Amino acid sequence: MSPGMSERVAELLERAGLARLHPRTQKAVVALALLTIGLGLWRFWPSAPAPEVAFDDAPPEAASTPVGDGAPAEVEAQIVVHVVGAVMRPGVYALPAGSRAADAIEMAGGGLGNAALQSLNLARILADGEQVYVPTADEVAAGVVSPPAVPGVAGTSADAGGLVDINRASAAELDALPGVGPSTAQKIVDDREANGPFSSPEDLMRVSGIGAKKFDALKDLVTCG
Repeated sequence: MSPGMSERVAELLERAGLARLHPRTQKAVVALALLTIGLGLWRFWPSAPAPEVAFDDAPPEAASTPVGDGAPAEVEAQIVVHVVGAVMRPGVYALPAGSRAADAIEMAGGGLGNAALQSLNLARILADGEQVYVPTADEVAAGVVSPPAVPGVAGTSADAGGLVDINRASAAELDALPGVGPSTAQKIVDDREANGPFSSPEDLMRVSGIGAKKFDALKDLVTCG
């Protein structure tokens, strides 16, 4: 301890009435006083604020997805049939496998007023790719129960598989094919009459208005006999 500090301590001891104590006792008192002062300073000395720590927002919980029993969804089998004749909307329709003739006719809008539905077996189970022809009462009376053939060409416009024969079908029957309107249907008939029968379904692409994309939609529905 420096001389100046010693004098200062002695002065304090004198004022406190501790000068008459044994030197060891004085040192102990001084040490205790210093310790008390140090603890007081440590206790009340302003501390630096705790550093702020930024936490990222917690990631959003993933949306829960219902878990099924693990079995893949069963895809319903379908068939495609061609409905023509005395119906409201002739055309090609997709129906569930196992559908009956009555279902196909209903999908085509039902029979016209002169349709001879009683001449058909409406309970018959349909096969994929077949043609359902609804005759009129006059056709039944005349013995016609299938689509009329194109004049000058023998047979009917549908083969045993129900496909539309592009060498025999009328413009009205061709019009019922997907993507073939009245104009294109007439072009098919005109081309057939001008250039002779089609040798393969692909020959349809020689007709103006029938490109590769349209033919892809027709190729499984037509034949050339």
